[in-house]
Amino acid sequence: MTTAVEKEVNPHFEDFLFDWRCKTQLLVGGYGSSKSYHVALKILLKLLEEKRTALVVREVYDTHRDSTFSLFTEIIEDLGLSGKVKTSSSPMTVKFPNGSKIIFRGMDKPEKLKSINNISLIWLEECSEIKYAGFKELLGRLRHPTLDLFIILSTNPVSKGNWTYKHFFKNEMEEYFVLDDEELYKQRTIIVNNTYYHHSTADDNLFLPASYIEQLDEMATYDPDLHRIARKGRFGVNGVLVLPQFETKPHDQVMNEIALIRKPIRKNGMDFGFVDSYNAVLRMVVDHENKWLYIYEEYYKRGMTDDKTADELEELGLKKSIIKADNAEPKTIAYFKQRGFRMYSCKKLTRVENTKKMKRFKRIICSEACVNTIRELKELTFKKDSKTDEIIEDEFNIDPHTFSAMWYGLDDYEVASVKGANSK
Repeated sequence: MTTAVEKEVNPHFEDFLFDWRCKTQLLVGGYGSSKSYHVALKILLKLLEEKRTALVVREVYDTHRDSTFSLFTEIIEDLGLSGKVKTSSSPMTVKFPNGSKIIFRGMDKPEKLKSINNISLIWLEECSEIKYAGFKELLGRLRHPTLDLFIILSTNPVSKGNWTYKHFFKNEMEEYFVLDDEELYKQRTIIVNNTYYHHSTADDNLFLPASYIEQLDEMATYDPDLHRIARKGRFGVNGVLVLPQFETKPHDQVMNEIALIRKPIRKNGMDFGFVDSYNAVLRMVVDHENKWLYIYEEYYKRGMTDDKTADELEELGLKKSIIKADNAEPKTIAYFKQRGFRMYSCKKLTRVENTKKMKRFKRIICSEACVNTIRELKELTFKKDSKTDEIIEDEFNIDPHTFSAMWYGLDDYEVASVKGANSK
């Protein structure tokens, strides 16, 4: 390695530059951590050594010009290789004296990907912006008759709802687990299932001015979500939580606490679904004195006909309990009544009114047995208006069926009063 290269390398990235043990390499980091710079340097060094065609991909093709293509050009000049390694800006390409080349593509122009052959190395910059289907398509483009194959992904950590987190860490909905992201933050680099993980923050970039890091630190006071991403380089919840008072406890503990409530108010709510949405039933208990809500049992399935759903709810002992259900489905409610269920249409309230009611509970305590309720509500956030950046009070980041079941079940209960009878 030349002296010029050594000057540009941050110690936290030294091992990464020459570590090619794993086919897949994921770099997660905050702003200014220098992860993209070192990915570009790593690829250049590899292509100088071996004749390869590398594909660099972003969601939008034109963003390469001021990011990845600019980085490669800068590094080539720093290494004094401008006379040997040639760059072209139209179309954007990098060509090496040994026949290696780097080509740039965007997922916004998928037709440009179809003509590519013999790609042995792919870099997905800002991979969280690319759709999961696009990532899987690119894996299919990664093929070469003789060379080892590599795919490098780099990103700022966004929401845990993004496919990057679900694929490389965990997806609770699918009960899929690879790695706890907290373990990565602690170890900084780790190999799991032939994937090399690397975590970095601005502190790992020795060439950053102190003023830049001060700007990142200031984000904690006015934008905690961005501070988590930009400064700490950590995945989490992006946006304003709908239910910040939501918490989970072991099932036995929840049931013990419910048993100690002096005048428990029992409620059951149901949201209907079939193909894309879910039949969701929640069994709840209100501790009115403390203004606490307990969720202790859930039913959550889709693709079920009404007769099968009725059979399963009867097996759960819900036939004798009062269930408040979505008033937009009178025909379905009529069927359940014919089957002997004590099911009734809920009162009509707006999504905003229902949400505000749920937010009035001081605590919402959910049994750990209710995995789908936890998945939907623990990190439920409001959508934001793309133009004003203001939250939209009746839209969320997902379609939370269990939240609807809460609304319906508690339709005649007011947190500020003692309205409503027990539903058992």
